[in-house]
Amino acid sequence: MSEMLLEVQGLNAFYGDAQALFNVSLQLRAGEVVGVLGANGAGKSTLMKSLTGLVAVDKGAIRLRQQPIGGMPPGEIVKHGVALVPEGRRLFPSMTVEENLMMGGYSKRPGRWNKHAIFELFPILEEKRSQPATSLSGGQQQMVAIGRALMSNPDVLLCDEISLGLAPVVIKDIYESLPDICSDGMSVVVVEQDVIVAQQCSARLYCLQEGRVSLEGTSDALTRDQISEAYFGI
Repeated sequence: MSEMLLEVQGLNAFYGDAQALFNVSLQLRAGEVVGVLGANGAGKSTLMKSLTGLVAVDKGAIRLRQQPIGGMPPGEIVKHGVALVPEGRRLFPSMTVEENLMMGGYSKRPGRWNKHAIFELFPILEEKRSQPATSLSGGQQQMVAIGRALMSNPDVLLCDEISLGLAPVVIKDIYESLPDICSDGMSVVVVEQDVIVAQQCSARLYCLQEGRVSLEGTSDALTRDQISEAYFGI
C-alpha cells in the first residue's frame, strides 16, 4: 500500500462566527485520486481553501507527510507541494497562456512539469501560447488553470469544480488527462457536484453535507442510493 501523503483530522473552519466545516477528516495516499462530493454550500470549497491556507485552521488539523501545515500561508503550502486549481479558473486576464503557465512555476520545486510537459499534455495550449488566456474557450482556459497548478510540481493537486460550466465532451477530455498527471505518483483531490464523474475518476469518495462528512468509501462499492442519501440527506 502506498504511503499516506495528506491527512485531515478533526478539521473545523469558520468564516467569522459562522462555522463552515465540522470535524472533517480525510486521507489521501500517494498516487491516489479521491473525490469529494456535495451540493452547493456543503463545504467543498471551504475544504479546499483550508487545505491551501486561504482559510485559517488549527495547525495540526492538516498534515502533509506527517508534518502539520494547517494555517500556513498559501505560498508556503505551495512550496510544500500542494497546488489548487480554483473554482472558476481565475486566470490572469492581462497575461498570455504562456505567461499564466509561467506564473505557476514561481516556487521552483523540482519535478517533471514545465511548460513543454504542459504543452505535451494539452497540445492546444502550445498553439495558443501567445494569446490572452481569457480569450480561449472555457475548456481551454481550464487546461491553462490545470497547467498553471502543475507548473509548481505539486505532490497534491486539488481540483475545485473543474467541470463546472463545460460541455460533456470537454469534461471527458480533461478527466482523461488524470492518469498521465498521476503517473509519477502525484495525488489528486477532485471536488465535484457530478456524482458520475466523481465515481468514474476516483478510487475513494467522500461526501460532504452541511459541512460534515456524511459518507466515505471506495468509489466502486458505494451505491447511488447511498450517495444520494449522503448528498441530499433524504
